[in-house]
Amino acid sequence: GGTSVQAVRGRRPSHPGPATPCGLVGESGCGEIDGPERALCGLITHWSGEIEIAGQRQGQRRTRDFYRIAQMVFQDPYASLHPRQTVDRALFEPLAIHGIGDVDRRIERVLVDVGLDASFRYRYPHQLSGGQRQRVAIGRALILEPRLLLLDEPTSALDVSVQAEILNLLARLRRDHGLTYVLVSHNLAVVAHMCDRLAVMQNGRIVEELSTDQLRAAAPSHLYTRQLLQASLGYDRAAVDRFVEFD
Repeated sequence: GGTSVQAVRGRRPSHPGPATPCGLVGESGCGEIDGPERALCGLITHWSGEIEIAGQRQGQRRTRDFYRIAQMVFQDPYASLHPRQTVDRALFEPLAIHGIGDVDRRIERVLVDVGLDASFRYRYPHQLSGGQRQRVAIGRALILEPRLLLLDEPTSALDVSVQAEILNLLARLRRDHGLTYVLVSHNLAVVAHMCDRLAVMQNGRIVEELSTDQLRAAAPSHLYTRQLLQASLGYDRAAVDRFVEFD
């Protein structure tokens, strides 16, 4: 049989309000912090507990209507787009699945929203840069006009030169469309830039919730969070020697 992983246990995270960006952080390689996000989006169905989105209790299987409310942007734009489908096809498919008309206007509008002009509409993924691919992936998530976007490290696979562009795009889209974000990242700087609040996970447990103002002020209360913050500042041998091992 498979291995059972407790993705979130022991503590109920606070509910973000509408248009509130929230972060979920943990150490790189822990493999657990994206589990809750995938459960939220219905990609993981074997879980126990409670999930509530937009005031509606969610079961393990999602209805089609759920995906009008919540969409996900994946980490790797090179893998999340079909190599044999044009940008037009990638943006058309969600509309077709949900029986939504006015296709041309919606596709043209979402391309403008994500900063791509009409010349990109019939290009294939191999004709796009990494940043352009991620803009298409964001557009595909937005085209159904959801209220919640789940962001799985949306810039970590991109060149440093374009990461800030994508983060600024996401910040603008949140303001323009009143979106709520749940951002999973190992990068505290990204979370501080994008989010109002964050939850820190260690070994599948939320050990602390704090505001990004507290994070910027280097004022976390939990030792694990303080060590994550110290590690994010760069390598310091003296600091590493003082780190505590967590089981």
